[in-house]
Amino acid sequence: MTISQNTLSTLPQQIKSWGTALGFQQTGIAGIDLHTAETQLQQWLAQGFQGDMDWMGKHGSKRTHPEELHAGTVSIISVRMDYLPATEEDLWDVLHNSERAYISRYALGRDYHKLMRKRLQQLADKISEAIGPFGYRVFVDSAPVMEKPIAQNAGLGWAGKHSNIINRDAGSWFFLGEIYTDLALPSDAAYEENHCGTCSACIDVCPTKAIVAPYQVDARRCISYLTIEHPGSIPVEFRKAIGNRIYGCDDCQLVCPWNRFATFSAEKDYQPRHGLDTATLVELFAWNEETFLNNTKGSAIRRIGHERWLRNLAIALGNATASPDIVKSLAERKSDKSEVVREHVHWALQQHE
Repeated sequence: MTISQNTLSTLPQQIKSWGTALGFQQTGIAGIDLHTAETQLQQWLAQGFQGDMDWMGKHGSKRTHPEELHAGTVSIISVRMDYLPATEEDLWDVLHNSERAYISRYALGRDYHKLMRKRLQQLADKISEAIGPFGYRVFVDSAPVMEKPIAQNAGLGWAGKHSNIINRDAGSWFFLGEIYTDLALPSDAAYEENHCGTCSACIDVCPTKAIVAPYQVDARRCISYLTIEHPGSIPVEFRKAIGNRIYGCDDCQLVCPWNRFATFSAEKDYQPRHGLDTATLVELFAWNEETFLNNTKGSAIRRIGHERWLRNLAIALGNATASPDIVKSLAERKSDKSEVVREHVHWALQQHE
């Protein structure tokens, strides 16, 4: 199918309008040149910063050459969607309350992968209705895609010192998604300016010092990595620093000055479910596997499984202020079927002796 140059030049504005109607806060267009990101990725991998995430080094050059991942790709539609759920609580208060469980804000509601993938598909359908069939593929953190450099190239923001994308008018509490397409769309101006300046708030606040240098994150030290991606035993050296963070970590975003411009998400699916934003550690540690699976159905949390859930909670309980309920809760799992859980429970009980 042949598409006129005039159609291609006006289509981006239509795509952005449709994107807004579908609930994306911003839509941009990028080309497929990722050579700078490719160099940075290779340097990051060479230092072993990926830890157990072997998939970061797989797939050859498909990650940094979009046309190899999806044949015919010449343009990328990049979108962002706010996810921060509204709350009347100060999130630092939750982090400083050792009886409470802190879960990364993105994981309190429904799994964003499904919601965003559906919306991106609807956006692709809108384009098809307007111009006819075209080649494309939708991605939401579901394949070897360099979503952050792509977002920056599409003008959605800059990479902060914590490595997350920051938008000057919206902060960093948003998800990213992409449509790889064979449409030769005019690209938006890349977000070249970096507005972090001399600020080092995210580096200074990181509990485990995972931001080893500006724009350099050693995943092996990162609480998000340790509580979600890392299997087995969590190194003892990081356990106290984990505090009550049982799934992910938001400290670097909480402290970022640009997030004073962030707005709460209006998406119902991103609102907390099953009281996960107010739950205590003891409550969640009492969940058996069936309860865990039921209460995390459709949630990103479910992917870590019940064993890692209990492992993370055991560490948090070990860091909590001692109480009869906490000690009793831990003691009841001293003989858990999982060796990993038993080991972390034993460590936690030692903290209260």
